[in-house]
Amino acid sequence: MNNILYLPTRYFPAISGAEFYFQRMAEILTSKYNYKIDIYTSNAIDFKALRDPKGKVLKPDNKLFHKVNSLKIKRFPINYNLSENEIYQRLKNIESFNSLNLSRECVTKFIKNGPYLEDLIKFFITSNEENYDLIHTTFFPYFNLVICLLFGKILEVPTICTPFFHFSNPRYSDSVLNKILSKFDRIIACTYIEKKILVDKFKIQNEKIDVIPMGVDDKIFRSNRKMQTNHYKFKEHFFHEKEKKFRLILYCGNKNYEKGAISILKSIPLILEKIKNVYFVFIGPSSKAYNRELSKILKFKRARIINFTPDNLTGYYDKKKIAAFKEADLYLMPSRTDAFGIAFLEAWAAGIPVIGARIGATPEVIRENIDGLLVEFDNPLDIAQKVIKLIKNKRLKKKLGLSGQHRVSQSYTWDIIAKKTHNTYQNLL
Repeated sequence: MNNILYLPTRYFPAISGAEFYFQRMAEILTSKYNYKIDIYTSNAIDFKALRDPKGKVLKPDNKLFHKVNSLKIKRFPINYNLSENEIYQRLKNIESFNSLNLSRECVTKFIKNGPYLEDLIKFFITSNEENYDLIHTTFFPYFNLVICLLFGKILEVPTICTPFFHFSNPRYSDSVLNKILSKFDRIIACTYIEKKILVDKFKIQNEKIDVIPMGVDDKIFRSNRKMQTNHYKFKEHFFHEKEKKFRLILYCGNKNYEKGAISILKSIPLILEKIKNVYFVFIGPSSKAYNRELSKILKFKRARIINFTPDNLTGYYDKKKIAAFKEADLYLMPSRTDAFGIAFLEAWAAGIPVIGARIGATPEVIRENIDGLLVEFDNPLDIAQKVIKLIKNKRLKKKLGLSGQHRVSQSYTWDIIAKKTHNTYQNLL
């Protein structure tokens, strides 16, 4: 049995693709491949809490604090009280940290991003029980990457990072931050485009990078018409009686500019000029910019918009979310900040077509005119035209959805991804 340590930035009930990826890998690898996986993470729930005490954190009395499904979790509080200089000086007192040869500028930037987990570092250094064969962290550019390298150096074991590198977002082009990636023994990239960027632009050795995509529990999202009478129905609960035959356009993710949510809002009046009977469903945490734009669009009387936040949902498999995917006409996420986009897989598993942005890794994930369509990032007119095209062309909509569904079942289930991850681990061990 191999002992593995996972060091994610956050863990469920924190929700994003990176958290879900680690959760499913840990659950499958322990149950099917006989690994022992410990999970050390912060107590943060939202991104704000990673560096701001005003963010949401999970308290020890919550039933999910110490255990999620079959896995035990160790969550450590984030230290907000020390300055960046104080933190750096404390790290410099650790001999193994100095041997990492990270510049002060690099470390300071990671400290600023958070989460600084001093209690975790002290626990690991002083504990005589921790003995791991490999340490795996995610995601870039947060301080847990520094912690992973530090622990790997202390134990003299291999380190892996799945950075979810959003290379089309300008914030990720910082060469000072990117130097840390070359320190890992292995990088897992989600796409070959991501690997090419890491090799060509940031000079990571080609042989250090394995390409392993994201996955989906496809059977959960797959529609079963014979069983629909017993299943939760989204339209029945949220559409007015006379509107149950209206179209449903779905978005799922952080509601911000980077993910394309604000661009979708701006496209709604254009869409409604051609398609009047439609609802737009947004699932995910809101941003101030999104709320400002939403207030403008809601003044447009024909705009029908349903909003869900994590507070309205019970988790990744929330019945409202799954029903929305099953009943949607199309999935729309014109993002520039996805290393892959698990929600595309969830949509395909449900047999619906997707629309993404022609930027970053998405053109590798979505095969244009085969299982989805691509639009220019932050172009509401282009978004509207592609949505209208799919809604009005039932044959194309069905073709793209079924093509994606078949592709998911053959290449993108979590079991397939876990097997590839197992092979990466064994190559290092």
